[in-house]
Amino acid sequence: MMNSSPSPVMVMSPLRIFLSEFAESRVAVAAVAVLGLIILLALAAPLITPQDPYDLAKLVLTDARRPPGYVGSTGFTHWLGTDAQGRDLYSAILYGLRISLQVGLIAGVIAFSLGASLGTLAGFVGGRIETLIMRIIDLQLSFPAILLALVLAALLGQGKWQLIAALVTAQYAYFARTAHGAASAERSKDYVEAALSTPLSSARVAFRHVLPNCLPPLIVVATVQIANSIALEATLSFLGLGMPVSEPSLGMLIANGFQYMLSGRYWISIYPGVALIVLIVAINLVGDQIRDQLNPRLKR
Repeated sequence: MMNSSPSPVMVMSPLRIFLSEFAESRVAVAAVAVLGLIILLALAAPLITPQDPYDLAKLVLTDARRPPGYVGSTGFTHWLGTDAQGRDLYSAILYGLRISLQVGLIAGVIAFSLGASLGTLAGFVGGRIETLIMRIIDLQLSFPAILLALVLAALLGQGKWQLIAALVTAQYAYFARTAHGAASAERSKDYVEAALSTPLSSARVAFRHVLPNCLPPLIVVATVQIANSIALEATLSFLGLGMPVSEPSLGMLIANGFQYMLSGRYWISIYPGVALIVLIVAINLVGDQIRDQLNPRLKR
């Protein structure tokens, strides 16, 4: 008698298949490991760092601009040296990573939600609403994101939430454009027409049935924009328009040491710069692998 039970391949869930294919890329797996380590170090920063770099009362100015391996006046060793304010660079980098991840993730989630909602609404409803929304999106996309972020950061002032507001405003249009294209393609499909013939409201059909089918390209855009948010935050902080001096991010740390590069105190800028580059590259590598899997035409 033949066994009619399905084979293991047939019962594999889409998530399991996705993870199995993802694991085939050694570069992507290594990027995930590096990214996970960075997140773990950032979360555990208060527990594994010898100093709170945001507590100005504990900073010793006589320990400023000390080279890596210097034993400070408080007794512990500054393995990565100190910056111009006497901050332990190891501690400042881990706390700076916390800010970069917080700003990038929060700005990415808000921009994703706002842009996906507007793009889906425009693509699904059509007509004058689509024209109005997409003309605004097209106008915004005609300007570089860094330019919009600079102007908004200058108007809103320094601070985490002001910075997040500037980044969201500068980036939500990318999600809206992607969602609009996907929703326009889904709008003409049979399942949408069938759903509209039921008592379900148009809003329910748009956001419960159409939007989930627009998620694959939006997820790819999200990974890119989170990395861009982190880079934009570092750029704005480097220019003095991002985080305040009392809460130095990686961009602020790089700016603090830039003027000392020619005097040989390279570590003040180099080490935070390396941490920023590793974080952005790891996110981009993960995003590239996700893009290749969600778009079969890009698979090698």
